[in-house]
Amino acid sequence: MNAVLHAGLGVACLLVPTALVGAWTVAASNRIVDGEGEPASDVAVAAAADEGYCTADLRKVLRRVLQSCGLQSSGEVRGCKPTDAKSVATMSGEDFNALFHPLADRAGIIQFDLDSSVLDAADIALLDKMFADQRGASWFLVVARASPEGSDLHNQKLSQERGQAVLDHLRQTFTDPDLDKEVGLLWLGEEFAQLDQEFCTWQRSGVLPPAPAPGAEAVPAEGAEAAAAPPPAECSSKELNRSAFVAWIDCRI
Repeated sequence: MNAVLHAGLGVACLLVPTALVGAWTVAASNRIVDGEGEPASDVAVAAAADEGYCTADLRKVLRRVLQSCGLQSSGEVRGCKPTDAKSVATMSGEDFNALFHPLADRAGIIQFDLDSSVLDAADIALLDKMFADQRGASWFLVVARASPEGSDLHNQKLSQERGQAVLDHLRQTFTDPDLDKEVGLLWLGEEFAQLDQEFCTWQRSGVLPPAPAPGAEAVPAEGAEAAAAPPPAECSSKELNRSAFVAWIDCRI
């Protein structure tokens, strides 16, 4: 009897730890994998909050951008070119753009000149304004595009240079030790998610502020020159897509 009892206790001592380890492993696996079966991000997200615009699709795209197309690290520029971006989004260009409609009041469109990736004074003013208005958000998304003039390959390179110009300016202007861990960068060329004229109402560089209401007297800034103001930027689909879309986003990913 003693031999049987000792044997039974020995088997129990082996089975209980094995069962516990198995249970802990399954629990850990469930914590690592999110609801869509994708690995959780390895970037810090403790400070992130879910704002009203954080739909399930936007969280999915943002997570994939941060993992596959950014973040920047050790000065190495990473991003997603058009073919990669289609895989990252796993949706049509129209649906991809629709994800950002709720961000209209906190996003900006940095418009470049034709075949140029140089930031002018108006571009820099809007970009600085957008980046400074963080509102506690965790991720700064930069989506650069090109208009259809020229070859696909040329426009891929041009949109990449536009995204790089935005990133270079932020690095040079803002003393933010976490900047390279906050930026998600895509360049889309002309091949994916072209903006339509619906986005003309968004904040865009080079666009004049609204005129004063009838009967209201416009008050010039102190010391302002009397020179005529520049004309407002045009807003056809071509002008819109010579651009980089920028926005702070705060979503739990």
